[in-house]
Amino acid sequence: MNQLVLREDADGIATLTLNRPDKRNALNLALWGELDAHVEAIAAAGERIGAVILRAAGPAFSAGNDLKERGLEAPRPHYQASIVTKLANLPQPLIVAVQGGCFTGGLELALAGDIIVAGESARFADTHGKFGLVPIWGMSQRLPRRVGEWKAREISFTGLPVDGREAARIGLANHCVADTGLDEAAWGLAEAIAAQSRHSVFAYKRLYREQADLPLGPGLAHEVFNSAGVAPDFAERVAKQF
Repeated sequence: MNQLVLREDADGIATLTLNRPDKRNALNLALWGELDAHVEAIAAAGERIGAVILRAAGPAFSAGNDLKERGLEAPRPHYQASIVTKLANLPQPLIVAVQGGCFTGGLELALAGDIIVAGESARFADTHGKFGLVPIWGMSQRLPRRVGEWKAREISFTGLPVDGREAARIGLANHCVADTGLDEAAWGLAEAIAAQSRHSVFAYKRLYREQADLPLGPGLAHEVFNSAGVAPDFAERVAKQF
């Protein structure tokens, strides 16, 4: 049986590839199970992995939830939502590379990323309304945090797609690049992250996550009193600069 999520490690970077291209990488329970196992393993690897890339095989990132499995019982309550949250909460920064369709559940998966890189072919859409569905994997929370409440309402209410260039303009994606350069762009960002102090980057990600909803004053206090401190290799890193 083919693996539905591939993992490849190189230079301290883990790349996960959704590998169901014949089904436009529709998210079925088997795929979720493989993704969950990979996320657990990467989290357990700690600083051995400095950055993670999530990408997809084929012309589409993901058509979303596999509706043919609608009604099938998941292994545990809130199964898919818990995996999206686990992915978002990885200690390592997560870069998501999106080409082609990235719809509904696929968009919720992409929104777990710290950085989204869109190919010019990317089409982001929230089609819950098309099928009479209501989000339970995080769309109503993560999308407005990415693009602002009012743009999120437009995207969700209309179901209309946002292309790669528009996604970059509104902040849904960090960058829009030619499809032929998508993997290279994602890899370049991952390399830059992996070259930084993992102590610092992991601490940064934790602080950003913990302070997301705090007002400025409490947020500043949180930063001061929850600092991870100086990295063990601080002196060595400084010495390399001189």
